[in-house]
Amino acid sequence: MILERNNFMSMGQIENKLNHLSANSVVPNIKQLMNLYVLRRAAIKEIGTKLENLDDEYSTIHNHNPINLIEERLKSPASLFEKIKRKHLDYSLESINTEILDIAGIRVVTNYLDDILRIKNTLVSQDDVTLIKAKDYLNHPKSNGYRGIHLVVTVPVFLANQTHKAVPVEVQLRTSGMELWASLEHRLHYKNSSKKTTEHIQKLQEYSQKINDIEIGMQQIARDIQQ
Repeated sequence: MILERNNFMSMGQIENKLNHLSANSVVPNIKQLMNLYVLRRAAIKEIGTKLENLDDEYSTIHNHNPINLIEERLKSPASLFEKIKRKHLDYSLESINTEILDIAGIRVVTNYLDDILRIKNTLVSQDDVTLIKAKDYLNHPKSNGYRGIHLVVTVPVFLANQTHKAVPVEVQLRTSGMELWASLEHRLHYKNSSKKTTEHIQKLQEYSQKINDIEIGMQQIARDIQQ
């Protein structure tokens, strides 16, 4: 299992970005927004530790690591402000805290399809984890062909002077095959539209089903070996 912290800026870097961006926006209290970032980053670490422990335990008991990669990220201040604007929200801490639940995010890349549900069910069954939202793109793929499961969960965060009982984290679960697919689809999304780009998008939609068929077959082989 590989743990990556992508876009994990230091608190000093985040503060500098917030101060710079707030010159052209209406942020009532930069310090409060900084505290929100501190909480969300701490929540990522809480969920990340739970996932690492889950992978270690399953490896010990079943001789199988369900997790291939964990990638943690914090939404940049620029992306946060863009989303506030796009959703027509105000810049109050209450609005941001209530409406934007993906400032903290974790992507979990699994080895097999079964591992997605295994991780999801184990994670949300823990006493201190609360499931807020779940989107099943595994059984109901997006129109572009994407497959996976996206969750928003909350976890308590214990700081020096206060316990915060419900800090949200977005958790994305997908297979290694779909991770490769999503990486290509993401790159195409930012390309200028052309006939060739359209052809690639159509091919990716076809390949999504082929990847899923292959992963179902490999899953069956893995089950037979395990038995």
